[in-house]
Amino acid sequence: MNILKSLKIPVIAGALIISASLLTGCGGVSEAQLAELSALRDEVRSLESEANTLKDERASLEAEIQEMNRKLAECNKQKEETKANLEKLPK
Repeated sequence: MNILKSLKIPVIAGALIISASLLTGCGGVSEAQLAELSALRDEVRSLESEANTLKDERASLEAEIQEMNRKLAECNKQKEETKANLEKLPK
């Protein structure tokens, strides 16, 4: 049992060293991958900018629609008042 305890720490240390060296050997990124990543980031920024522009345009159009609906409601109100006044006139 004493032998297992004494071998435990060197075995764990060796396993950590081997796994660390394997991980660092597989972690390389090529220049082509970096360039592709950069291009994708630029595309994402461009699409986000376009999305924000479209959201602003949508908000502007919705405000314009609300204004037109308000004017339409006002016109309909005036139309009903005029119609009611015309019916009151003697024939």
